[in-house]
Amino acid sequence: MSVLPLIFTAGWASGINAYAVVFLLGLFGRIGWAGDVPPGLQRTDVLIAAGALFLIEAVADKIPFLDSFWDAVHTVVRPASGAVVSALIAGQDDSLPTMFAAAVGGTTALLSHLVKAGTRMAVNTSPEPVTNIAMSTVEDLSVGAVITLAVFFPVLAAAIAALLLAIGLWLLYLCATRIRRYLHRRRERRATRTLGARPAE
Repeated sequence: MSVLPLIFTAGWASGINAYAVVFLLGLFGRIGWAGDVPPGLQRTDVLIAAGALFLIEAVADKIPFLDSFWDAVHTVVRPASGAVVSALIAGQDDSLPTMFAAAVGGTTALLSHLVKAGTRMAVNTSPEPVTNIAMSTVEDLSVGAVITLAVFFPVLAAAIAALLLAIGLWLLYLCATRIRRYLHRRRERRATRTLGARPAE
């Protein structure tokens, strides 16, 4: 059976929480639940690093404005992680070319990352911690549930991931005005700091 459903799901999940994907897939492979997980993800040092980074993200992702900064930093990290994980999975199977798998995983991760980052910008136009904590918790639980499902029922998990991605892109479109407002406020804050830093003439 093709590993494409698992690759698509891993890509979608990587765009939301790349460290959780690496940790969960590596853990499931380590305990023998998933046969398609490459040995590189099952290494002890990889599991420890991914677990530690996941804990850091679990905190940073729940703090207003810090979450958007964290997303900005991970604009490259998440798609790259999705591409690498997908390529490694494809390397365990001859049904897909590695480069194609990397393209699918990386592109899917980029799209889901844009959804995550964009919706968080919209939320931060009215910053308060409850919404950020709730959104972050739902995202973490969704990634964990879908990745776990993908180990046993990859096609079903891929269908759910595709549905969640479509809903996310639709919400991103609806939130476009709020996102522009957030970006405008951020530019204003930067301009204010720049003017304040200039020496008086």
